[in-house]
Amino acid sequence: MQSKNIQKWVFGIILAALFLVVCKLFSPFFSVLLWSTLLYILFNPLHHKIAAKIKSAGMRGRIAKTCLAALFAFCTVVLIAVPLSFIAYEFFVQIRELARSASAMFDKNPEFFSNINSDISHFVFRITGGNISIPPEQISDHARSIIGQSVQWSLEAGSGIIKNVGNFFINLLFMIFCLFFFYLDGAHLGKLVTSTIFIRRDYMQALVSKFKDTTRSLFLGYILVALIQGMAAFIIFSIFRVESSLVFAILTLICAFIPMLGAGVVWLPLGIFMLLNGELVKGAVFMILCGGIVSMLDNFLRPLFLKDRVKLHPLVIFFSILGGIVSFGFNGLVLGPMLVIIFLTVLDLFLNEHKIVT
Repeated sequence: MQSKNIQKWVFGIILAALFLVVCKLFSPFFSVLLWSTLLYILFNPLHHKIAAKIKSAGMRGRIAKTCLAALFAFCTVVLIAVPLSFIAYEFFVQIRELARSASAMFDKNPEFFSNINSDISHFVFRITGGNISIPPEQISDHARSIIGQSVQWSLEAGSGIIKNVGNFFINLLFMIFCLFFFYLDGAHLGKLVTSTIFIRRDYMQALVSKFKDTTRSLFLGYILVALIQGMAAFIIFSIFRVESSLVFAILTLICAFIPMLGAGVVWLPLGIFMLLNGELVKGAVFMILCGGIVSMLDNFLRPLFLKDRVKLHPLVIFFSILGGIVSFGFNGLVLGPMLVIIFLTVLDLFLNEHKIVT
């Protein structure tokens, strides 16, 4: 009996060690596998519908399905990569020009900014009851420092992107390769992965179903809505000739994830700046359009896309996205909320299993 227990422990230790080694082997390709899986989950329903219409049997049918999988893999990556590459390039070009324009504006209008800095200094002094006094010159120095750092950051980021162009295209090829086999043998690969997790089959099915549903819901309810808000903001900013409109549109997209404040964090200061610059009608119309279109899209589209499929408070979603980005980098954009929702699903399964009422 004791010998059998020892054998079980030894076998368990060997299995755990081999599992860690396999994870180590796949870890360099984690990002490629993650985003390939997410894209597969999003586009597979369309692929499945088209593949189901291929009635040919035998070699002809296999060739047709292989060609379809290759076409979908290539188109999926190109559809995402090409617009992102263009947007990234234009973003760094515009942010550099924006920082240079702001620096030139400081040099050309020192009296205007000196008055603003004085007003800010007096406001801080009054609001703190005289406890905090910030000289106007210090505010100006900080503003110039931020602009200088922005220029430097944009230059470094741009050079970093150029250096990593090769890695970027290699990762794209890996993604096409992964997606090809996902579209071709996705069901088999899914069973292979889930078989390595030793939990009950019905629990595993619940987790896989939740994973797929969470991925689609996060994309439709949060990422897609933010993208639509960013696109609407870019159109409005371009119509009103806002300098570096793409930069502010991307900032709008990012701020769309912030509860309560949302896109207004970006367009409201721009509208106020127009008013302060003497463009009263332009500023008023700009804020009305942004408030009525950009910000209201969030309230209209998110309930339409989600339909109560992700039952989490927006504050939890926000901090899970923020914490995910801090912990996992860009991958955390989806990993953060996904981990939180899967944790709650596992907790719910545990409570049901042990009949614990909450």
